[in-house]
Amino acid sequence: MHVLNEWTALACEELGIDPARVDRDRILDLTKEVAHGVARPAAPLTAYLLGLAQGSGTASEDAVARLITLAKNWERDGGAKLTDD
Repeated sequence: MHVLNEWTALACEELGIDPARVDRDRILDLTKEVAHGVARPAAPLTAYLLGLAQGSGTASEDAVARLITLAKNWERDGGAKLTDD
């Protein structure tokens, strides 16, 4: 985890983010669930989308938990249904 600590601090400095605001372990849990439950390439995409939502102020307080649940249920639900049939 030493490398992750260093990388997180360096990336936060570069991006002007307070490292105390980053819940790295929660984001790693999210990306693990998405990579395993949906598809590996969906993990960084999901983290990016979450970041966009956070930055624009549209992410709910439980956004990470909701995304984790969505990923865990992906296979069971046969993927996402975007419309009601």
